[in-house]
Amino acid sequence: MKSNPIKVALIGNPNTGKTSLFNQLTGLNQQVGNYPGITVERKVGTCSLSENQKATILDLPGTYSLNTNSLDENLVIELLLNKNDKDYPDVVVVVTEVENLKRNLLLFTQIKDLEIPTVLVINMADQMEKKGISIDIPILEKALKTKIALVSSRQGTGIEVLKKIIVDYKDLSTEACLNASEIDKDYFDNLSRIYPNQQQYKLWLVISQDVNFGTINKSVLQNNSFSKTDSELKKLQHKETVKRYQFINDLLKQSKKVDLSKARDLRSQLDKILTHKVWGYVIFFGILFLIFQSIFDWSSIPMDFIDEQFASLSSWVSEHLPPGKLTDLIAQGVIPGIGGVVIFIPQIAFLFLFISLLEESGYMSRVVFLMDKGMRRFGLSGKSLVPLISGTACAIPAVMATRNIENWKERLITILITPFTTCSARIPVYTILISLIIPEKRFFGFLNLQGLTLMFLYALGFIMAILSAKILHKILKFNSKSFFVVEMPNYKIPYYKNVGLNVIEKTKAFVFGAGKIIISLSIILWFMASYSPKDDFNNAEEIITSDPKNQSLSEDDINDKIASFKLENSYIGIIGRTIEPLIEPLGYDWKIGIGIVASFAAREVFVGTMATIYSVGSHEDEVNTIKQRMKSEVHPLTGKPIYTFASGISLLLFYAFAMQCMSTLAVVKKETNSWKWPLIQLFVMSGFAYVVALLAFQVLK
Repeated sequence: MKSNPIKVALIGNPNTGKTSLFNQLTGLNQQVGNYPGITVERKVGTCSLSENQKATILDLPGTYSLNTNSLDENLVIELLLNKNDKDYPDVVVVVTEVENLKRNLLLFTQIKDLEIPTVLVINMADQMEKKGISIDIPILEKALKTKIALVSSRQGTGIEVLKKIIVDYKDLSTEACLNASEIDKDYFDNLSRIYPNQQQYKLWLVISQDVNFGTINKSVLQNNSFSKTDSELKKLQHKETVKRYQFINDLLKQSKKVDLSKARDLRSQLDKILTHKVWGYVIFFGILFLIFQSIFDWSSIPMDFIDEQFASLSSWVSEHLPPGKLTDLIAQGVIPGIGGVVIFIPQIAFLFLFISLLEESGYMSRVVFLMDKGMRRFGLSGKSLVPLISGTACAIPAVMATRNIENWKERLITILITPFTTCSARIPVYTILISLIIPEKRFFGFLNLQGLTLMFLYALGFIMAILSAKILHKILKFNSKSFFVVEMPNYKIPYYKNVGLNVIEKTKAFVFGAGKIIISLSIILWFMASYSPKDDFNNAEEIITSDPKNQSLSEDDINDKIASFKLENSYIGIIGRTIEPLIEPLGYDWKIGIGIVASFAAREVFVGTMATIYSVGSHEDEVNTIKQRMKSEVHPLTGKPIYTFASGISLLLFYAFAMQCMSTLAVVKKETNSWKWPLIQLFVMSGFAYVVALLAFQVLK
């Protein structure tokens, strides 16, 4: 008979391999979402522990201790304090790693003192021999009053031992490692007299941290005769930390040995090169250069294939399904809309692949350390680089990632400038425009001009971000101190399973997140392009054929004229013509204007919008891809191509700087708790984008 799933909370310091362990336990049986009411990412997975027992694994945000400094850390401690929470764990698995066991054990001893069944995982066991490390597990288990699993989440060793311990979690001791009265006997004895039925260490966390705990009113605790000032509480926290480290130091002297003569460690030598004040930057920008070259080269073949297949599918539907509005909707609205999403999967997957490889290898932390000094000149710190780099995937999680920046001024500046970094939503726009206006030339046999252009746009976004940070640093008047601490994990060969799962999850998030918006807007745009309030729309064929100027035209030319006339007089055409005077100085026609307006919901909508508009505006049955349709588009008055070098560069710059993502604005509002900052972002960034695009076109035309 099967039992109810065991609820397991996975907790640990950053860079202990907690995510790798989560992936080993759950594989693809995991869901990613947000905690109710907040934008912190929530990962939950299921795991089969034995034939009759399953577990629900909750991967909590990384934290160094239960002394909270951020929303992520608050979430961890509030879950552990509230037994009524639906996610309250039956057992906690604290993940540590062999090299930093001393620091990692601080968190373990705190959680253990909450009297929750707690398992200790010592990860990266495969590194012990290389580092000359040996650990006496029985001594550790006896002193910590728990069971220990020595695992390698990369190699999958020790996982079965851990599962067995979780199954038998009820046999684990809940005895504390440190008696709370050792911190201050009189204070804690007094606390126990007032709340005799409450666990001492939980009460201490409620008093000393900004957290909630059941029905106890924190104000009552603070107003009691035993309440202490913030300064006194800080001293007690410091005393607690000292006591815990004394315990940990004494324990590790007995149980952990390091023989450096046996170590085979290249970390120091690599750090000297990769964090060098000159070579570090050269290597970093060299890696970026190779990434963008690869993105354009490797993805071009699958992208062209996908583009052609969707064009063929649209043509096949038009030919084989019965004529009518439904067929037109599928062929000219739904299929181009889906194609506008799917075509960019290869490039986005490659981008996430490279970012995952850099993070998994431990190199990204070196980049953060390397850039810290330079970032401080612009009012930022190395911690700001993490959201900026995350912004190359999506600005939404990047804005949320600013929570680890304790300094409010730095955090606000980082939030405001992050949308300048080139996110994956810009890739569809950049790709299609670069392929239209930049020739596919190579230098020295391997340098792709289109890849160089893409790298330039990424660099331009980053440069604009840090220049904006400098301006904001001068304008914003906040008094706050900044400290920079970064974790420097060991170098390691990226684990294929973690990289693969990350690429799949992030690409899937783009496809389904952006896809819903693009397809929905594509259908709406098709309706707007297929109907009109004007009578002329329904009489288009009669108007065009009766015009003496068109009498000598061929049947194909007549059909082109009819399609163009109907599109211009449709609902979407009326909107486009209305805004055309505003965008004409930038080199755009009314069709591009519709794409720009639609993409204020989400940038990637631009390509889907163009695909829909040109599909509706074309009578041709033969295969005609999005790129070909855009390339052949000409201005009706001048007869010149719409997408020239000048208009293309203008459009690229507009998309590089404009704030076109309603979801990002919503997250900024949530993170700043005000509509002031997102509205400033929207109008300042978009206004700046308009001016730059205007200047670019006027200079280049």
